[in-house]
Amino acid sequence: MAAAIITRWSLRSQLLKLVATASSLAALMAMLDPDRVAAAMGLFLVGVNGYSQFYAIYVGMRLATAYLALQASKPDAPSVLGDVTALFLLAQPVGRFVAAFAIGLPTGLLLAVCGVELLAGLSLLALRPRGKVPSP
Repeated sequence: MAAAIITRWSLRSQLLKLVATASSLAALMAMLDPDRVAAAMGLFLVGVNGYSQFYAIYVGMRLATAYLALQASKPDAPSVLGDVTALFLLAQPVGRFVAAFAIGLPTGLLLAVCGVELLAGLSLLALRPRGKVPSP
């Protein structure tokens, strides 16, 4: 029985697939029960504009992140796709950090989500391929 060799690329690819799955499921949950998801995030949706903004962020951006992560997980994908996925993930805790100066850190479920986003984004960057990256 041959031992499986775990490479940086395979770890990064699996993490990207996990990000794609989690982002897709989060978008699905937001579509199926927007009021419950919004309440869990400390939001109260009011009117067409409130729901539209919620769907833009919690459905549209999550699906875009999922698609980007899935494309980045392919063997022939340029590493920059994984880097952009990491930046999408890290932008959220950075925004929360900026907000912490005005209103404080998030609490409860949102703090846990922030931690997962931070861990996943930093892990993707840490697993970035080493050496010279070919240009397109």
